[in-house]
Amino acid sequence: MAYTNSKMVVCTKLSPNHSGLRTHSIDRISPHCVVGQVTAESLGNIFSKSSYRASSNYGIDKDGRVGLYVEEKNRSWCTSSSANDQRAVTIECASDTASPYRMNDAVYKTLIKLCTDICRRNGKRKLIWFGDKNKTLNYSPKSDEMIITVHRWFASKSCPGDWLYSRLGDLAKKVTAELSGDDEEDDTEIDKGLRAKDLAAFSNKEVIAKVGPLFTADQKKTGVLASISLAQFILESGYGKSELAQQANNCFGMKKSLSGNTWAGSIWDGKSIYTKKTKEQRSWGTETVTAEFRKYACIEDSIADHSAYLTGARKGSALRYEGLKGCTDYRKAAQIIKSGGYATSTTYVEKLCSIIEQWELMQYDADAAPVEEEKHVTKVPYLIRVSKRIDIKRNASASSATARKCPVGIYTIVAEVNGYGKLKSGAGWVKLSEVQKI
Repeated sequence: MAYTNSKMVVCTKLSPNHSGLRTHSIDRISPHCVVGQVTAESLGNIFSKSSYRASSNYGIDKDGRVGLYVEEKNRSWCTSSSANDQRAVTIECASDTASPYRMNDAVYKTLIKLCTDICRRNGKRKLIWFGDKNKTLNYSPKSDEMIITVHRWFASKSCPGDWLYSRLGDLAKKVTAELSGDDEEDDTEIDKGLRAKDLAAFSNKEVIAKVGPLFTADQKKTGVLASISLAQFILESGYGKSELAQQANNCFGMKKSLSGNTWAGSIWDGKSIYTKKTKEQRSWGTETVTAEFRKYACIEDSIADHSAYLTGARKGSALRYEGLKGCTDYRKAAQIIKSGGYATSTTYVEKLCSIIEQWELMQYDADAAPVEEEKHVTKVPYLIRVSKRIDIKRNASASSATARKCPVGIYTIVAEVNGYGKLKSGAGWVKLSEVQKI
């Protein structure tokens, strides 16, 4: 067939990093996260270097502008899989430099439009996201179908990041609606985050894998231990499947008013509520009452508001949960929450710890409390050359644990802190004095 390129392109900088003409027709789209708020031009400059050994067909920059780096007729070097690259149109998307690698509205809107354009020009009427590697790779698309694949299936990477990964079903739905002429879906607004309804068909294990990284990201911002918050999520929302979670994305039973408490940093809009019947403990026994609960746009907002409460709620002039922020011992953290009056159950601490140990939720705990220096992180990507094997640190400090060894090669640095550079792959940090900047 005759391949064409998108007319949405505003910047063309063709890369030498490709394998020439495809050996398979296009029936896949693979979106990626750049791990940086780049421009179309700067991304093109990165791919223009033959030493970089990577490329993509398209890129979407921080303002939603589209760059062309490898023509659609040619196979890019993008997903660590020759077989996938031969049949996929690859798209690098500007994103934040830290997990979950959030993309702004302009990027996501353009991604929807670009995927629609790619499908339309290649004769596809439906974009499909199965969310399962084996099912996807063993599926033979019909002539009018396009399939979404992701980089993390072919290499030890988090790409395209949990933010976009959780929205790939939404992306497929919106693109398919556009292709079928169904304008009932308003693609001028994007989903703010992961909704509890998205978890309805998931197993408990799948729910944990989906939301776990959200709690890790929250810990890095607030200092509330991810394993504890995640255990509370499981206990209080039934793995995100309780009525309150499904109908209001409220995963912690947060009422409209919590005993008159107010605290800084609440993300609730102050007006969205969900009303339901609930049992309240009284001095004479249990009473069923109708109560108003906070309603959130997404699970991320519920997590953020819950953590703001735990770190900011007061009892008189003192913090109600003093010592919780920065606590890295989940048993101690559970006891602080219980002692602060969060729950009346005498077995609350044991319940949380049992859930943590059952699912090994410690794996989602961040290695350190929030690092203030990261406010001054350098966000512009650049290349480094590693001439000998060096340590990859989990955090940007000499005292941090070593994640693994970094092999000799060319790598992309997306942030700088304390003399360390963050690798684009997400593997960790390398000491910049031990590498050569290209």
